[in-house]
Amino acid sequence: MKLNTQNFENGMQVEGYGPGFFRVTGHLHHGPMIISPTSAMPWGGWDDLDPIVALAGQVDVLLVGTGADVAPFPPAFRALLTRHDLWADPMATPAALRTYNVLLAEARRVALAVLPVGQPNPPESGD
Repeated sequence: MKLNTQNFENGMQVEGYGPGFFRVTGHLHHGPMIISPTSAMPWGGWDDLDPIVALAGQVDVLLVGTGADVAPFPPAFRALLTRHDLWADPMATPAALRTYNVLLAEARRVALAVLPVGQPNPPESGD
C-alpha cells in the first residue's frame, strides 16, 4: 500500500508497505525495521533490545507497529521501556506508519519500531 505523499524537509519518510516490506525514502527494506528521522535499519523484533535502548534520550515518542493487529508488548520489552523511560505506543503497523509520518512532518522527535503486516508469498516452484 502506498501512503499519502507529504512534504518532508529532512527525515526518513515511510512511503509504502506491503507483505513483509517497507519503502522508506525511496529504498525497499524487508522484515522488521527501526526507523527514525535519521536512519532506517533492520530490527530483530521483540528480543532485539539494543536498538531500542539506543533510542532513549533521542526521541520523545516511540511508535511500535505490532503487525496487522494491535498486540500487547511482551513483558521483557515493556520492562525495557520502563527502565529507560521510553514512552511507547503499540499500534497496528498501518496506523503506526501513518502516525510516524505525521509526527515526522511536524518535526517531532519520533522513532518507529515496526513489524511487517504479513509475509511475502513464497516463490513458486517452476522446474
